[in-house]
Amino acid sequence: MARITALYGSPRREGNTSVLLRKTVEGARQEGALVEEFFLRDLRISPCLELYGCKETGRCVIDDDFHRVAEAIQESQGVILASPIFFYTVSAHTKIFMDRCQSLWVKRYWIDGVPFGSKDFVRRGLFIAAGATKGKKLFDGVLLTARYFFDALGADLWDSLLVRGVDAEGDVLQHPEHLKTAHEKGKEFARMLQGAAKKD
Repeated sequence: MARITALYGSPRREGNTSVLLRKTVEGARQEGALVEEFFLRDLRISPCLELYGCKETGRCVIDDDFHRVAEAIQESQGVILASPIFFYTVSAHTKIFMDRCQSLWVKRYWIDGVPFGSKDFVRRGLFIAAGATKGKKLFDGVLLTARYFFDALGADLWDSLLVRGVDAEGDVLQHPEHLKTAHEKGKEFARMLQGAAKKD
């Protein structure tokens, strides 16, 4: 059974990316995946304070809810991150969590000694984003951020679901094609993870 950690990065529990992620999770569960969900807005997670206490063990020394999420990720084969676009990048809640994953980067590259540029990934990532405008470059910056975030988790960016032209809460509900795509993407993600597990 594939284990997936789903991260809701929207400041709105019923925001457009939250709706899309719920549909994705629904699809993954239909394929038999075990999905653990975290709403980052509801967790007590401090920004990274650059204490570098993680240099000893790879574990962040700030004691808060970050560790619950990090431990779930470490036990997962897949990670799904969903965030709205704020100034061409992720939401504040998402960015705070990403910055705390510096400790996981330290463990992967400094402590475990994985060579820089290694493609030896132990998990896969799926990124979901939605933005209000329809600009050609709307997702350019955030995709780079997402790729390097997943890298710190020992994951590659397997795929992304990017939706333009939705802003107000509930806008995405007027686009059933996006909801269907999210549901199918979740099913595909789960099947891919289960297939990879059988090969290992």
